[in-house]
Amino acid sequence: MISLAVTPYLISQAIDRGLRPRHPGPLVAWAGAIFVVGMANAVLGIMRHRTMTRIRLDGALRTADAVMAHAVGLGSALPRRITAGEVVTIGIGDVWLVARALTVTGPGVGALVAYVVVLALLLHISGVIALVTSGGVVVLGVLLGPLMSRLNNAGGEYRERQGRLATRLVDVLGGLRILNGLGGKPAHLRRYTAESETVRAEGYRVGGVLSWISALGDGLPTIFLAAVTWLAARLTVRGDLTVGELVAVYGYVAILVVPTWMFIFSAGDVSRGVVAARRIVTFLRLPLEPPGDGPAPDSPAVLRDPESGVVAEPGRLTVLASARPQDTAAILDRLGRYGETEATWGPYPLAGVAKAPVRARILVADHEADLFSGTLRDVVAGRTAAGDEAIQRAITAAVAGDVAGLDHHIERDGRNLSGGQRQRVRLARALLADPEMLLAAEPTSAVDAHTEAAIAERLTTARAGRGTVLATTSPVLLDRADVVHYVVDGRIAASGTHRDLLEHDSGYRDLVSRTFSAAEEAR
Repeated sequence: MISLAVTPYLISQAIDRGLRPRHPGPLVAWAGAIFVVGMANAVLGIMRHRTMTRIRLDGALRTADAVMAHAVGLGSALPRRITAGEVVTIGIGDVWLVARALTVTGPGVGALVAYVVVLALLLHISGVIALVTSGGVVVLGVLLGPLMSRLNNAGGEYRERQGRLATRLVDVLGGLRILNGLGGKPAHLRRYTAESETVRAEGYRVGGVLSWISALGDGLPTIFLAAVTWLAARLTVRGDLTVGELVAVYGYVAILVVPTWMFIFSAGDVSRGVVAARRIVTFLRLPLEPPGDGPAPDSPAVLRDPESGVVAEPGRLTVLASARPQDTAAILDRLGRYGETEATWGPYPLAGVAKAPVRARILVADHEADLFSGTLRDVVAGRTAAGDEAIQRAITAAVAGDVAGLDHHIERDGRNLSGGQRQRVRLARALLADPEMLLAAEPTSAVDAHTEAAIAERLTTARAGRGTVLATTSPVLLDRADVVHYVVDGRIAASGTHRDLLEHDSGYRDLVSRTFSAAEEAR
């Protein structure tokens, strides 16, 4: 930037000192100095571009590494803390907006220095011109300041809507096969189209602000250049400036267009980068599970969740019934030590127990857990060394025999399976793991009544002598429970057997009746 500002000074000296009859030496010397500065500008321009590219790529990759490392650290808790669409938007969009904002540092500092240098040179030529030039910078800031504030606000809202739309897209793509089977694709298409139009309208709002910023950034400096040139020409006619100084003034003010443009568009980049950085920092602040280093119970022990009052005993089938599935899912997460929890495992706080025994002995079977690509044998067995006989028993217990043989290939996320088949394959995988305590939410939500009854019978047999906690309102599973906890607003409202609660608790009776009626209507 400084080398750009030096060029008009050299040109003015070449005019005032070099244009003399029969004295070409000074002109050649000043022209040579201009040539050297021009070459330096070319080299510095190449270096600047290389440096900015390096900073941009380095910043993007470092940020992406931090996001990826934190996502891996969150592990299976990730989908419980943030939507898949938000993660996609962070990884694809926000990372690069932050990286782009990083590249404004060098040009921004350079532009500021160039302003100071140019104003000092103008002050040496004419105090009036220096005052007018500095006033123009103030006017530009007053006009662009409110626009930058609007851009920041509009950009934040636009980013929020982008994340929600990406989440819906990920959900739709993941369930496309099911939507086709149920005929629900047109409805989701209409919903996605409506949300997409809202995002587009918000994008137009952001674009409108950017267009004004761009127009003012391109137009005002040019108008300002014309005004200062006119003032300098008037001073030259009056004899207050030499011809060389007139050319220098024009050059200085023309050069200021570059740092002005840098300031304006750098401010836009920083504004969008701040919005993106806030989203990234929010994600990076999601707390990791404490590793814990305390002892675990030597034998199967009771799990207690003081927040809800739920008690899960070894060797018993416990079922949580609630009109709000999110409440029971939160209880299972606390009992499985996902996120902050005050739950206890026997005499020990669950959060303080070493993570390895918790994960080995307590399994939260998420009905949306990933299915990796491979044969049915590999998908069900996972990392275990189970033989075909044990795998087949787990498949039979989960009533997943209709999926095909053990060598049947399963696509990633079970895309070549129906929703009910995916659910039963996940259940088979959980049963094969044979944990000390199995926690599962809605394990039969995607199957028909006949299959549900078969799963209920075989599940109780397969888990005999082991602790199992299910979150469901299925009457078939409720009837087989050793104890049912009726949960209202996240806490136990009543406990007992299914039949006792039907007889003595009207709220529970209404809940089960609604569930049964809905299942009958679906059939």
